[in-house]
Amino acid sequence: MTATNGPSMTESLNIGIPQRVLALRSIFSSNRAYRQFEERFRYLLERRRAEIAAGVVAEARCIALIGASGSGKTTAARHLFAVQPDLVLEEPETPRMEVASLPVPTPATLKFVGQTTLTALGFPLRRERTAQTIWDMVKDHLAARQTLFLHYDEAQDLSAHQTPKELTSVVNTLKSLMQHPVWPVGLILTGTAELKTIINHDAQLARRVYPIEFPRLDLVLDAERVRQLLCLYSRRADMTPCNEVGTTEFAARLIHAGAREFGLLIELVIAALEEAMLSGAETLEILHFTRMFGKRAGCIDGLNPFVAGDFERIDTRKLLNHGECDVQ
Repeated sequence: MTATNGPSMTESLNIGIPQRVLALRSIFSSNRAYRQFEERFRYLLERRRAEIAAGVVAEARCIALIGASGSGKTTAARHLFAVQPDLVLEEPETPRMEVASLPVPTPATLKFVGQTTLTALGFPLRRERTAQTIWDMVKDHLAARQTLFLHYDEAQDLSAHQTPKELTSVVNTLKSLMQHPVWPVGLILTGTAELKTIINHDAQLARRVYPIEFPRLDLVLDAERVRQLLCLYSRRADMTPCNEVGTTEFAARLIHAGAREFGLLIELVIAALEEAMLSGAETLEILHFTRMFGKRAGCIDGLNPFVAGDFERIDTRKLLNHGECDVQ
């Protein structure tokens, strides 16, 4: 688990709490899944550029980044694109847009997704067109903007409420982007486990996909990594975690409070540090986590994972939990 720089928190002590919290949020903490994601993206990016330089047209590939809500996959994609020094996301002097990124819209009909993709490319549709015409326009504009990758966030929604026939049309459209005879475009799909339905729907699509999954955190195996993370964020906030916060037992409580998802856990750590700032504390205490979670979830103390003895039985995603069907 590594972190990239935000502003020095020691330099930020004299500014307001909202600014200090923003500085904490600017820290990016990577994990093994992110490093795999970055490695695969760089490989495909360099391969695509080499093909273009050599005048070779070869079918593109897809990366599917899969994780539960709160795992951090959307943040990972945004960070990946932002930190590539040679990646052109928007260049005012030229039409180049090497990565076009957008969330899958609702409703996720093939036609509406095509319209939204055109808008992301800077070409909003001004009159009614058929779905086929819209996607032909998408392919033309991808070539015009020299787009190498198309990123769809919440890509599992592409299969939501679709009949088998409609899902096949979605899959065929995705394949056609990667197989375009003039300008093939790679895909990056980020989404929840339901995304597997799409990539496994068609064997030809599946063989073009590199799947990467954000695993859930383990209460025991990841406890030491979480302790290191707590120390890192506390240090950036110019605070010291108390001895109790530095234990593996507390790390397990924190992992469970974050639904065992990496991204949610980071949110809780920052929120607890903010609670400590608001109270004027210099040491991060369990009390700050307890208060933070109580405010966040609206639960009673007996169903607060930082208080309850049997914390593993608590459904920490449930709000306003007062004991009605309170355990998993």
